[in-house]
Amino acid sequence: MCRSIKQLRRHDEPATDTELRAAALQFVRKISGFRQPSRANRQAFDAAVDEVTEASAKLLMALTQRTTAQAPA
Repeated sequence: MCRSIKQLRRHDEPATDTELRAAALQFVRKISGFRQPSRANRQAFDAAVDEVTEASAKLLMALTQRTTAQAPA
C-alpha cells in the first residue's frame, strides 16, 4: 500500500498528532490519486484527511488498551 507510512503503534511512546495527520495525508493521497487536490476537491480531500486521522487515533487507542490489559489469573 503506502510504503512511506510508518507503523505508529509503538509500546514505548504514543503516536503524535503530527504523525497521525501525516499518515492520514499519505493514505488519502494514495487513495485519491491527488498530491494536491484542485480547489473544487479541496474540501472533500481535507475532510477525508480529518476523518482518517480521527479513525486512526481511535484505532491506536483501542489497540493500546487491549495490549496493556492484564489477563485474569
